[in-house]
Amino acid sequence: MEAVLLTGRTLSQGMGVELGKSSSVYYRSVVTCEMNAEDMRRLGVAPGDPVRIITEHGSVVVRVVEALEEVPQGVIFIPYGPMINAIIGPETHGTGMPSFKGISVKLKVGGTAIPRGPGTQPRGNEEE
Repeated sequence: MEAVLLTGRTLSQGMGVELGKSSSVYYRSVVTCEMNAEDMRRLGVAPGDPVRIITEHGSVVVRVVEALEEVPQGVIFIPYGPMINAIIGPETHGTGMPSFKGISVKLKVGGTAIPRGPGTQPRGNEEE
């Protein structure tokens, strides 16, 4: 399935940052992918299932969650963090900041490269 990736901050991510980036609260907040419920059905995934997110710069595996707020069909949301950093290109287009919004991605059901917990590094780019 193809989708458009949006990124940003979340309340749980902010709480995790306050506790420290090695906290389980932060970790759980940045290894999720919010999706529209209809897209989840179409892809055949349930909350908690692993999904590989693929861009031209790499791939990572995250866990799917149903979006709490409205996320349009064909759009996914992943919080800022190490997972996003692994799949975003370095080009800044003169702004000094890479593009973190409107990125074309492919989603593939499954994967095992999710970090095991706080303090581990995302392995990304590993194909199964």
